[in-house]
Amino acid sequence: MSATGIEATRTRDVQPSGPGDADTRLVRGKRRRDRTDKLIPYWLSLPTLLIVVAIFGYPFVKMIIMSFQEKSAHNLFRDVGPTWAGLKNFREVFSDGRFWTITVRTVVFTVLVVVASVVLAMLVALMLNHSSRWAKILLTTVLMFVWSVPQIVSIQLFGWLTDPDFSVINWLLSKLGFNMIHHDWFRDPHQGLAVAGVVVIWGAIPFLAITLHAGMSMVPKELNEAAEIDGANAWRRFRAVTLPILRPLLVIITTLSVIWDIQVFNQIYLLRHQSPEETYWTLAVYTRNVALGGGGNYFLGSAIGVITVLLMLVVMIFYIRQIFRIGDYE
Repeated sequence: MSATGIEATRTRDVQPSGPGDADTRLVRGKRRRDRTDKLIPYWLSLPTLLIVVAIFGYPFVKMIIMSFQEKSAHNLFRDVGPTWAGLKNFREVFSDGRFWTITVRTVVFTVLVVVASVVLAMLVALMLNHSSRWAKILLTTVLMFVWSVPQIVSIQLFGWLTDPDFSVINWLLSKLGFNMIHHDWFRDPHQGLAVAGVVVIWGAIPFLAITLHAGMSMVPKELNEAAEIDGANAWRRFRAVTLPILRPLLVIITTLSVIWDIQVFNQIYLLRHQSPEETYWTLAVYTRNVALGGGGNYFLGSAIGVITVLLMLVVMIFYIRQIFRIGDYE
């Protein structure tokens, strides 16, 4: 090959690519960055997931295995291990009308408590948002103090406040004209569960209110000022400006509250002196009493526990999806 041909080949090899090739590389690079960005939430949640699996993995797997087993009295006295029962425990649970009654009670209790918690927390957050600096500091300190009180102390406090003989609430209501002296709030399970619900709400409001207040601080003041100039009143500004921006956060805290409240146990169990009547049973109390109460049927209790976990899993999947999609809201 002549020198001229070699030089032409070299020139052709080092020629810069055209504009079309550059655009293609930019598009490919953007696609790779987009794929990487979509994986970031999963990588960030991986350590937490590994910790949860490490702590709860074995007990949960063991509970699932036990839900498909049984141990008869014959095996018990012969010191023989449990035998495989298949779906027998689940059939027994689903055929028991008591299970459905307790499930409905649990769902109703959870819905009422969650709605009350979120609404009251929203009102407290609005009060924080419109308070002076010192009032905001004082109210936030009180909320943090309430949040820091151990749960068992709060339960004992409300147990004393509703005691038939020494109830401060009964005394105050009597002073207002209601005949509430020696009134037993726990004689009627509806009133007793209402007291338990108040304890749950009391413990939930600080976290929910501070979270909502933090969300309100992200609302641009210019939007509220523009709406006020247009003649919108406070309610209209809240509904048209603040609420749409808070909606993703509201979905998150509401879903999280459902996960918490559907498994309420301590409030009911301790308020009823560790022996709640059947009319007070929720799924968590029901599971404990079947597994550890009279008879100690661990295998049937495991089946109820698995069903409860599956119910919560539906809500948890929705919660996790909202966590990952929160960046998509505008």
